[in-house]
Amino acid sequence: MKKTVEAKTKTFETQLAALERVVRELERGDLPLEESLKLFEEGVRLSRECQERLNQAERRIEVLLRDSEGRPVLSAFDEENVDDLTRVDVDEDDESVF
Repeated sequence: MKKTVEAKTKTFETQLAALERVVRELERGDLPLEESLKLFEEGVRLSRECQERLNQAERRIEVLLRDSEGRPVLSAFDEENVDDLTRVDVDEDDESVF
């Protein structure tokens, strides 16, 4: 129950930052096996929690974008904004998946 309360009080950004920290530590590759396994388990938990928060946000957006009869409202993106939404700023040296 403690984990559930902690998950609700942490923000998505906090959980994502913690996941990124776990990934960096695992990528170093200098941890003992048991510690690596603990970090991996924590990373999987954080990843699932982040994904669930994203799913919840998506569901909320879908509800907000319905018309008065409950049908989804579709609208086109401005072409200029599509490029901004799809661009990923990644350092060339960064091989991380995050």
